[in-house]
Amino acid sequence: MPRFARAVALIGVLLLSQPALAQRLRLVADAWPPFTDATLVNGGLATDIVSTALARAGYASDFEQVPWARALMGVGDGRYDVLVNAWFDDARTQLGQFSGEYLLNRVRFIKRRDDPIEFQNLQQLHEYPIAVVRGYVYSPPFDADTQLQKVPVHSFAMAVRMLAAQRVRLTVEDEYVARYYLARESPHVRNAVEFLPKPLSENSLHILVSLKNPEHAQIVAGFDREIGRMKADGSYARLLKQHGL
Repeated sequence: MPRFARAVALIGVLLLSQPALAQRLRLVADAWPPFTDATLVNGGLATDIVSTALARAGYASDFEQVPWARALMGVGDGRYDVLVNAWFDDARTQLGQFSGEYLLNRVRFIKRRDDPIEFQNLQQLHEYPIAVVRGYVYSPPFDADTQLQKVPVHSFAMAVRMLAAQRVRLTVEDEYVARYYLARESPHVRNAVEFLPKPLSENSLHILVSLKNPEHAQIVAGFDREIGRMKADGSYARLLKQHGL
């Protein structure tokens, strides 16, 4: 066989012996710092964890940030492969397959350090004005309790400043989100407040892989496997530390 023909044949054999390249996944999320935000390092903590685990499972990925409703709709119609930051909801199983938990969101009340408020049940809080971010969902019992004195505000930053200024008695937020924003507040505000020990709610965070992607089950299995390995080898903890959490 001529030398050129042998070379071409060898290249063909080598190419056939290589495993097929995994597809490039389209990741999507809304802006939710420190978890998902295109302005943060590697798209935020959740985006970094998810893209790292998927890469270890053999999937390259691209991240796009869009409003929440568009992200969820895009996963449902197959425009996106993976929703990065999803709480479990039965209705969403019609759109995609959930992974196992990879982060835990703990929603906690925050009070002034010098205020002797205790929380074991919502009835204890009926007498206190509570700053809440307009349009947020905190927990079904909290959201449905009409006896709570909820004071709508535009952002957590506004809520915690009102708390420090004694204009409300409490505010409420996911612990990671609150710590992210508190780190950017003045020492006067940051040092004036503290978390109540008991969380209002705990919600596991998952990826949601579009059912329109024919490999959705394989993607979820690979992701779950690599999250477990990341926790075992310390790389998961290192990512938390790199994002200041």
